[in-house]
Amino acid sequence: MTGITDPLPGGVGLSHISAYEWEAADGVCGGSPHLHLACTEAYVVTGGRGAVQTLTVEDGYVETPLEPGAVVWFSPGTVHRMVQRGGLKVTVLMQNSGLPEAGDAVFTFPQEVLADPEAYAAAAALPAKEGPEADVAARRRRDLAVTGYLELREALEKGDDGPLRAFHEAAVRLVGPKLAAWEPRWRAGALAAARRTGDHLAALAAGDPAHLAQARVRAAGPTRQGGYGMCGRRDEYELPGVTLPYYGE
Repeated sequence: MTGITDPLPGGVGLSHISAYEWEAADGVCGGSPHLHLACTEAYVVTGGRGAVQTLTVEDGYVETPLEPGAVVWFSPGTVHRMVQRGGLKVTVLMQNSGLPEAGDAVFTFPQEVLADPEAYAAAAALPAKEGPEADVAARRRRDLAVTGYLELREALEKGDDGPLRAFHEAAVRLVGPKLAAWEPRWRAGALAAARRTGDHLAALAAGDPAHLAQARVRAAGPTRQGGYGMCGRRDEYELPGVTLPYYGE
């Protein structure tokens, strides 16, 4: 992957999410629980109300309220589930040029699915981008992820972090074949952005304003609205180096 022209600040990715309103087996409406292995993700709440339920080895099960003005972020390894409690809308900021939507995500499917890469890929994939078929598949994927998530949560609430640690190990095995493609995205996005800042600081220290004459303004709108994301219906920005919709590829 070559350098990205005029990336978003810091080489981040972004999308806008309206949390799913489908009720799960535990009576909760919301998205598909999952984690990221290399990226921090942030929620900026712009409307409605809800929560994010998280599972970590350090803190166990935690539910954090989401309401307009709240900013909530979580580091790699945090299992997270967006919960809908009335018109929840969130702008999602993703590290490393949207890498979480380009492969750095593993759903909390049951262990027998996680143990079989082909079964996992089939369960995670969406057969279509929109329409009834996509709707059914996205809901089925969410329900399967909730099944595994509830098992992890129950164990943590009993003081047993073994299943969560086993999920971490399974997630690492699943993403192993993808890692070679992640590094170029990081180098072209976040790393390149940091290096540009270093170049600019060096130029400023030398009294050189040349890069200021290269300033320009960019603008973009969603390339598709109402797509199926991991947490809900999403407005997607398919900009180079920003983010692409996750279909389980």
